[in-house]
Amino acid sequence: MAQIEQADVWLFQLLNLHLVHPAADDLMVFLTRERLSGHIFLLAALFIAVRRGKEGFAIICIALLAVGLSDFTASGILKPLLQRTRPCFALEHVRLLIDQQRSYSFASSHAANSAAVALITWIFFQRGLLVEKLFTLTMIFYALAVAFSRVYVGVHYPGDVLGGMVIGVCSAAIVYLAVTWLWKNLIQPRFQRQRSCSNG
Repeated sequence: MAQIEQADVWLFQLLNLHLVHPAADDLMVFLTRERLSGHIFLLAALFIAVRRGKEGFAIICIALLAVGLSDFTASGILKPLLQRTRPCFALEHVRLLIDQQRSYSFASSHAANSAAVALITWIFFQRGLLVEKLFTLTMIFYALAVAFSRVYVGVHYPGDVLGGMVIGVCSAAIVYLAVTWLWKNLIQPRFQRQRSCSNG
C-alpha cells in the first residue's frame, strides 16, 4: 500500500509540477470549476432532448440518477470513510490554481459524475448517426479532461480521479441495468395490460 501511495504522489507531482504550461492553466481552471464548464452538461441535455424527443427526457433522467449515485458514493460514503487529505494540503510545492476548501480527496466526485454521464451517453448514442457518435466522443473526452484537470490544478491525486471514474462508470451501469429491468419486468407489462383492457 505504501508503494502505491508513493507512486500516486510521484505521478501527481509529475502532472502538477512538470507536465504543465501557463497557456493551459486557464483551460484547466475552466474545466475544473463546475460554475464555468457546467453549462456543457446543459448543452448536452439540450442535444439529447432535441435528438431523441420523449426518449431523450428518459435518458436525461437516467443520467441524473447515475450522477446522483456516483456523487453520493464518492462524496457521501468514501470521502468521510477514508478521509484522505488533498495533495494541496498534504504536500509541499503544489501548484494550486483554485481556491480549495478543506475537504477529503478520495474519490473525486468531479471525475465520478462526468464519467457517469459519459457512459450513459455512450450506451444510448454510440451506435447512432455520425453526429451522435461525435457527441459521444465529445462527452468521453470532456470526462477525461475534467478528471485530468483535477490533478493539474492541484486538488486531487491521480488515484483519486481514477477511483472516481471507476465509481462513475459502475454507478451508470448499475442505474442503467436497474432502470432497464424495471421497464421490461414491471412498467412495460403494466402498460401492455392497460392497453389490452382498453382495447377489449
